[in-house]
Amino acid sequence: MRIIRSLAAGALIATALTTPAHAAPGRAEIALRWAPIHYQDVDTTGSHALAGKSDYITRYDFDGNLNGRDNWDNTGTNTDAAVYYSVVETSTHWYLTYLFFHPRDWIDHPFFETEHENDGEGVLEIVEKDGSEYGSLKGAVTVAHSDFYSYKPSASGWANGAETIDGTLQLQSSPHDAFQHPVTAQERGGHGLKAWPQYDIDGDGIVYYPSLSVSESPGNANDRDVRYRLIDIFADGGLWAQRTNASLFASLGTFAGDTTGGCGTGTFSCGTNSANAPWGWDDGNDVPGRGEIATDPAKLAASYFTVTGTLSRSYTYNPYQAAAAALKAARSLPPVTD
Repeated sequence: MRIIRSLAAGALIATALTTPAHAAPGRAEIALRWAPIHYQDVDTTGSHALAGKSDYITRYDFDGNLNGRDNWDNTGTNTDAAVYYSVVETSTHWYLTYLFFHPRDWIDHPFFETEHENDGEGVLEIVEKDGSEYGSLKGAVTVAHSDFYSYKPSASGWANGAETIDGTLQLQSSPHDAFQHPVTAQERGGHGLKAWPQYDIDGDGIVYYPSLSVSESPGNANDRDVRYRLIDIFADGGLWAQRTNASLFASLGTFAGDTTGGCGTGTFSCGTNSANAPWGWDDGNDVPGRGEIATDPAKLAASYFTVTGTLSRSYTYNPYQAAAAALKAARSLPPVTD
């Protein structure tokens, strides 16, 4: 019996030595774990709505090219859903930025509101590395045009910093995985983004769920289960790599857009070069500079929140820093109201 037990113990030890340890999740898996379930309000009325398609999220190159100045014209030709993300790390936190892109920021009346080609709104999520596999979500800051709004989950433990927290970040289950995800929402037309239910679907709307591989197009303007594909901003040839492409960007962090294709027709006006990528997002009356919500998110977290535990300001992974000088210079550019 002792011999059998010894052999069994030896077999267990050998198995332990030869079986690889469970790999820690990579950055894409972290981004998927905390990617928002997203409520998009949809308006189907008016010629600029394109029966609701102007409110569908999609890729910035949905029309097969990298020309930002024909996106208004080509809106609706491809509505496969996508959301862009970047992951920045310190020793204590992951900072997850999500960009939601629309080819149009549109209106359907002539009264003192402008519309424009391209639209980029989004959210920063702050996840503490607490020793668990995916960490603990502590706070979020959303972008609604030229204003930021801060939120925290009910169990966060974080409190007001220099900015007052604007609400509770809700979590919901996804039918496509086993996780609770934060919930965000965008308004129709202008697409400002806040934590749900501060914005919500009113009538028609799309509910989007995250995926690393599946990109679905809404079946109609009231489709409540559409998967969006997460695309890495830092991917080879991706959005960050295109930051100096003059066909896509008018300046660092600002998408190129013009007035062709009927933009502004029947409305107050059409703006040009009026949408931002994450490194162009700015709330002009708070401490972080232009784009720092994405490029120096630890600075923003330390400003917006009173945190529990340690919050390192030294990055272990931050590809945005490769363009630090250009990003600093861009902070003096005139503000862009998205």
